[in-house]
Amino acid sequence: MDAARMHAASPESAAIVDAVLDYSRRRMLATDVPLDKPQTEAELRRLAGVTITDQGLGAPRALSVFEHILAPACLTTSHPAYLSFIPTAPTIAAMAFDLVVSASGLYGGSWLEGAGAVHAENEVLSWLAAEFGLPTTAGGVFVQGGTIGNLSALAAAREHARETALADGRALPPRWKLVCSIEAHSSNKSAARIMDVDVVAVPSGDDGKLHADAVRAALEEHGDAVFAVVATAGSTNFGIVDDLEGIAALKDEFDFWLHVDGAYGLTAMLAPEARAWFSGVERADSLIVDPHKWLFAPFDCCALLYRDPEHGRRAHTQHAEYLDTLTDTDAFSPSDYSIQLTRRPRGLPLWFSLATYGVDAYRSAVSATLALTRRIAEEISSRPELRLVRDPQLSVVVFEREGWERADYDRWSDELLQSQRALVVPSSHAGRTNTRFAILNPLTTFEELVGILDTMR
Repeated sequence: MDAARMHAASPESAAIVDAVLDYSRRRMLATDVPLDKPQTEAELRRLAGVTITDQGLGAPRALSVFEHILAPACLTTSHPAYLSFIPTAPTIAAMAFDLVVSASGLYGGSWLEGAGAVHAENEVLSWLAAEFGLPTTAGGVFVQGGTIGNLSALAAAREHARETALADGRALPPRWKLVCSIEAHSSNKSAARIMDVDVVAVPSGDDGKLHADAVRAALEEHGDAVFAVVATAGSTNFGIVDDLEGIAALKDEFDFWLHVDGAYGLTAMLAPEARAWFSGVERADSLIVDPHKWLFAPFDCCALLYRDPEHGRRAHTQHAEYLDTLTDTDAFSPSDYSIQLTRRPRGLPLWFSLATYGVDAYRSAVSATLALTRRIAEEISSRPELRLVRDPQLSVVVFEREGWERADYDRWSDELLQSQRALVVPSSHAGRTNTRFAILNPLTTFEELVGILDTMR
């Protein structure tokens, strides 16, 4: 096949597009999508055979291999019974528009190349900033996920601390330090390793929260070496919100950058009954929230917001001769605000979904999830063989089965997946094995969850 045939519009190309769109349509609109389960490398090699060849398999065969062999070996993370880790549940509109983003050849790194897409993304970012109480001048960028969002924000925080120290005539510390809870997401500690800074891991309270008094002690001990404090708005393990209000109040006494890691839980602010838990987030210097979690967007999408976007721009703008036409203007280029230069406009599926359904639909979905969480927690508490490890705050329920060891949880979890009933994997806390329901999907029902509990005999 000559190179032009791979790109040119032709009857052959039309057949490929039709086949892929037909599969995508069937998959998105199916009401009985299986949970599916992984296969061994040897089994996949046996079933799929060699797929990369000199002459190619042709689209029909390649699509068949994916549909019947490869796809069933991938868990459906948007399945209502996918209850482990942090699930995803993209809306139909968001999934459909994700196809449009790829089909349109859009680049979202600069205003010059993607003004329309960037405008739409920025409307979503402005809406989120308003929801979280940030000033109208706040802004940022959609990045791949919370790990890159946290890293980009913390890199901006350190650059700001360095610039401030030099402007004040202060010597730079031998080692910069990042303060966070011992229960903070692992990506924050990973960011510290990449940046070669020290982590001051502060113990959380018995309630799982990072409290202001513990942060105060760390600030007093480490002084100007602390360039940022990370507070968590919904921990991944338990769905616990740190004492944001108390930690933010410390900014009146200490000079530090407050970063709020709300990758999973900050979305709960959309529910009126939950907003009070997040008081203080409006004082954040930066924050993240992952729309591919509780905002019903496809993978991979994280909203990174700066109170003052200029700090992000100074830390991340890349300079090169071929980029002069971009960096010599005042136009808003999203790639100036994170560590990524090349980027697809990954915020567009969320924009289309919000524009299609309206914000009220999102508020209702989040409220319904919170209500379901409280209901199933009450059910767990009513069963003598089960024990809540902590009362849930957001939508993660962690519990133990009396008398079970790790092997019992493993056996039970394997049986649930093999029978295609659910994905609920073992977890742990303080050295004790437990399990957890991470509830985000609006299609998850109380009856499904009760049925899973009934299998813990």
